[in-house]
Parts: sequence; structure tokens; C-alpha cells
Amino acid sequence: MPIRVTVWNEFLHESENAVVKEVYPDGIHETIARSLREDGELEVATATLPEPEHGLTAERLEATDVLLWWGHKAHGQVADEIVERVAQRVHEGMGLLVLHSGHFSKIFKRLMGTPCSLRWREAGERERLWVINPSHPITQGIDRFIELPNSEMYGEPFLVPEPLETVFVSWFEGGEVFRSGLTYQRGAGRIFYFEPGHETYPIYHDANIQRVLRNAVRWAYNPAKPWKGVAEAPNVPIDQARERIEKKGRSLHKAGEAGYR
Repeated sequence: MPIRVTVWNEFLHESENAVVKEVYPDGIHETIARSLREDGELEVATATLPEPEHGLTAERLEATDVLLWWGHKAHGQVADEIVERVAQRVHEGMGLLVLHSGHFSKIFKRLMGTPCSLRWREAGERERLWVINPSHPITQGIDRFIELPNSEMYGEPFLVPEPLETVFVSWFEGGEVFRSGLTYQRGAGRIFYFEPGHETYPIYHDANIQRVLRNAVRWAYNPAKPWKGVAEAPNVPIDQARERIEKKGRSLHKAGEAGYR
């Protein structure tokens, strides 16, 4: 079966800004989706902020194995209900790729539990993404580094939890460095944060960036059945313990009462 992918994008800059529209006439999401479709084992759909439920209905998310998230100017417009819906699916095992300024999205902050703040500068400067782990599945087919002639600078400190793995570290022409490719695990879901992708530069047209995204989708895919009970905390009665035990202490609740555990 193909890996089912949904590419989510605000799709606002492309509609409102002539420069962005020139670089991504069909939207950032369509550019990314087209590159992912080059992998014949990926089934790719798109969703955008203006759609009902932001295009992320319960049915759409149930049919998504890996979700890519690009946002910038409208993080606050994403409904909290949708954020919780996405978070639940990640906990159940859906992969999540958070791109560029998606670091400040509600869903990334929700899953990281930190401000996710950083330093930035928009000067169109050169960026060099160094491969930290050449054996990692996400870096396969990439040389020692990826060179981008024009990029938006993101700099440390980056207020995120310590990652499971640092896959890329970026150097910028102005001298700053940034942990630009980080992996996390939340519940049964794998998360990859990938920094490059400012909307006024053709970064998502770059063949190496496209390869990283295809690799990352495959890495984030969890073939296991969704863990639907991941958020539950069921009580195990004394008489159902694997080994025989006797009740020795006091209980806050009586057996049968709501919240008894």
C-alpha cells in the first residue's frame, strides 16, 4: 500500500504577495506535493487554511500517514480544535514534518511544550546545511552539505526540547548557526523539524531539499495500526492483576465511583 501523505499550507502569501506568487504560482503545498509524487510509493493530497476545518477533517487525518505543515503569518487562525485533532493523530502514530516557520505553529508548540522561539534575519544570505549523520535515513542521497544561495537566517538559541537526533546544522553567511533538522517522538508518532523554506526563495524547487522531504516522509511513516487508546489511562482492578495481590492501603475513591483507580 502507498504511504498516504497530506501537505498542509496556509496558502495566504501566495494569494496576497506578487513575489511569492511568482516563486510558487500554485502554492508552496503544490510544489512540495509534486516533488513527493515523484516517489511512486507516495499518495499525496493537499490541504489549506481557507478550506472548511482547514482541510484537516477527521476523515482526512484518518487517511493520512504523514502530514507536512507549512505556516507563517496565520498561526493564530488555526482553530484549537484542529490542533488537538492533529496532536491526537500524531500520538496515535501519524508522522509530522514541520517546515520552516512552522516552528511557531500551534501544533509544534503543542507537541514540544516550549516557546519554540529563535532569532531570525531576512537578508537573502547564503545557507549551508551540514549533514550531521550521513547514515540517517533522512540524509540518504545527500552529500556532506546542501548549499542554498539565498535563505532566511534562523539562529540559536532555538527554544525546543533536546531532540532525539540532530540531522542537520546550518551555517549562515552572517555567521549564525542553527540546528536545522531535528527529530522527535511523541506517543507513537515521529516528528521531523526542517528549517529551510522561506516563501520568497525557490528553496522547495531545490532537488536536494526535495530529496530530504521524500526521505523524511518515509522515515516518519509508521506502518503499525494506529494506537487509538494512546490517550486513555484505564484502571486495572486488583482482581485482574497478573499476579495475586491484596489491597493494603487506603483508596481515594470507592470501587465503582467515577475516577476510581
